[in-house]
Amino acid sequence: MKIYLLTHQRELNRKTNTGSLALESSDGLVERIMWERVNPNKNLVELIQSHAAVLLYPSSDSCPVNIEKFDHIIILDATWQEAQKMYNQSDYLKPLEKFTLSNSQPSNYQLRRNQPQGGLCTIECVIEVLLLKGHDQMAHNLKNSFINFNNKAIELL
Repeated sequence: MKIYLLTHQRELNRKTNTGSLALESSDGLVERIMWERVNPNKNLVELIQSHAAVLLYPSSDSCPVNIEKFDHIIILDATWQEAQKMYNQSDYLKPLEKFTLSNSQPSNYQLRRNQPQGGLCTIECVIEVLLLKGHDQMAHNLKNSFINFNNKAIELL
């Protein structure tokens, strides 16, 4: 299994980016791909064209997708507003099946404003995917890293 963080350029310089935390603590299970509207990553396009990947993205047109059948999960790593623009501006993402998390817990992420109700940050999405795919120990470790990261960052604000 591989989780791809399709990352907006602006996220690289944000101290509040939790995708970086997922990369540091995932033993290679999470990989970052820089988002490009016009020149998308060729390996990513191949995954999409072969229907081997699913996009984790909240959408009203999402059909129930069995995430267990996918070994490649793509997560947009950006603010909610940027992620929506990334999707809308990237025709190559449109053929992907979309998977929506049915989380009952609100996000614990407190470092950015304007988060939609029920929205999770990148690392919370990674944790949920890991749990769904049976990687419970790694999910637990990432959750602990996220709690520490979140608490330290809140103290600095």
